[in-house]
Amino acid sequence: MKEYGTGSCSSRILAGTTSLHTKLESKLAKFKGVEDALVFSTGFMTMAGTVSGIMGKGDVILSDEFNHASIVDGCRLSGADVRIYKHNDMGSLEEHLAGRPASANKLIVTDGVFSMRGTVANLPRIVDLAQKHNAVLMVDDAHGTGVLGKTGRGTPEHFGLDGRIDIVCGTFSKSLGTIGGFAGSSKEIISYLRLNSRPFLFTAAPPPSVVATVIACLEVIEEEPELLVKLHDNTRIVKEGLSDAGFSLEDTVTPIIPVLIGDDRITFKVAAALEDEGIMVNPVVAPAVPPGNSLIRISVMASFSTDQLVEAIRKIKLVGQRMGIV
Repeated sequence: MKEYGTGSCSSRILAGTTSLHTKLESKLAKFKGVEDALVFSTGFMTMAGTVSGIMGKGDVILSDEFNHASIVDGCRLSGADVRIYKHNDMGSLEEHLAGRPASANKLIVTDGVFSMRGTVANLPRIVDLAQKHNAVLMVDDAHGTGVLGKTGRGTPEHFGLDGRIDIVCGTFSKSLGTIGGFAGSSKEIISYLRLNSRPFLFTAAPPPSVVATVIACLEVIEEEPELLVKLHDNTRIVKEGLSDAGFSLEDTVTPIIPVLIGDDRITFKVAAALEDEGIMVNPVVAPAVPPGNSLIRISVMASFSTDQLVEAIRKIKLVGQRMGIV
């Protein structure tokens, strides 16, 4: 704050870009294995501004039905022809692609990790289909960054696809501990977004304190790999404990663990009962999930001790029994 102040009071394109912002963009590009990166003030603006910034009337967007609302709104803002394919259904995606003219500008956009269910996109097959049908591929890796891959670089690293995703986006509000987001791609695409993404152009720059936080968090991910190991060990403990207790879980390799319930009223009652027990979970109902698919979302962290996890599982089981879920 002594060096950069509390904020520039300006958009990035005018007086809002400091040496900290350019340092972070360079660090993000290296971390994600792309040529260049662009930092936005929020994660929502990142996805909406990237999709609407590069696509327009006459273009075609193929979007997974469970994509985040920021992607959905970006598709709407773009004015493009939007086709929704069934969640992670590669047959559905290829059917939509095959029905589009070969000359059309096509964008496939998907979450890397889907935020409510923790499922992982079938990136290897999506990459193949994108190449086959001459489409650009954009991955929102908000929940994969810092979580998946040998070094925490995200869903592309998890599948060994570094360098094969055209546009990689993410948010700073998950593993990076603050607010904001980024898009990473070729220098050409990032340069285009700098002057064509309205959410980037017409909002104030992220404050230096936020930018410095992200830089520090990236350094933690790179310099303390034991945290990633602990995160996945903790995830395994919780999944095995809840599964053994009889809960219905989504099949996922991520620290997002959804407990499937189905009834909105019971979902909220379970969340309230767990809060009374000192356990915070997210009750998730429509429109975040399809109607009738309500769930409790448990998010596991590396900072939890084994004793804490065992106690949490015990309490979740007791509440589940009391509510008639197990």
